[in-house]
Amino acid sequence: MTDDLTKRHIRSYVLRQGRVTVAQQRAVDTLQPVFGIPYSVQPLDLAQAFGRSAPKILEIGFGMGDSTALIAKDHPENDYLCLEVHTPGVGNLFKVMDEQKLTNIRIIQHDAVEVLRDMIGEATLDGVHIFFPDPWHKARHNKRRLIQGPFITKLMTKLKPDGYIHVATDWQDYAEQVLQVLSDEPLLENTATDYAPRPDYRPLTKFEKRGLNLGHGVWDLVFKRK
Repeated sequence: MTDDLTKRHIRSYVLRQGRVTVAQQRAVDTLQPVFGIPYSVQPLDLAQAFGRSAPKILEIGFGMGDSTALIAKDHPENDYLCLEVHTPGVGNLFKVMDEQKLTNIRIIQHDAVEVLRDMIGEATLDGVHIFFPDPWHKARHNKRRLIQGPFITKLMTKLKPDGYIHVATDWQDYAEQVLQVLSDEPLLENTATDYAPRPDYRPLTKFEKRGLNLGHGVWDLVFKRK
């Protein structure tokens, strides 16, 4: 294999020593064997993993998972494969899943680039959500941003025709970069003129609401595979 994602890649995240609460750890211990999927260097059978045939949405970096749970609850017709590296967020989403009896979420706690490269089959995804990825706002750190040409090119091979990618960010310069990268991908077409209005399925987070009240911007980009 010679594509860029097979090389040692620059990580788009830093593992922080976040505090895991007792409830979060209990949720991990209890639910990871049921709804967690271990990283493996072999293709994942998504229908088998969820136990049904349904649209499959990949979410990269779900943070604490509250928005993820709300989307999954509101759209039980879809299955959501969710990637996150930080244990407090993983534990919190497992806890919310248990409280709300959600069964259409599976979690892989591993680097998204490696999961995409090694586990996701060609043309198996109906959509991809990347909400508020780390902006790495200092210019010297911009190379660590997730949304870059080689990553999107690889991601496109995993999307079905008419599948979509939805990116949201509250950093304008990152939004401009994402718009350029997605626009440069020949397999993608923009569903809007530049930026899209927030789709109804993406809920406002409390931090987003606070930022909007302070006059900060949020940019949604929704592109479809041709």
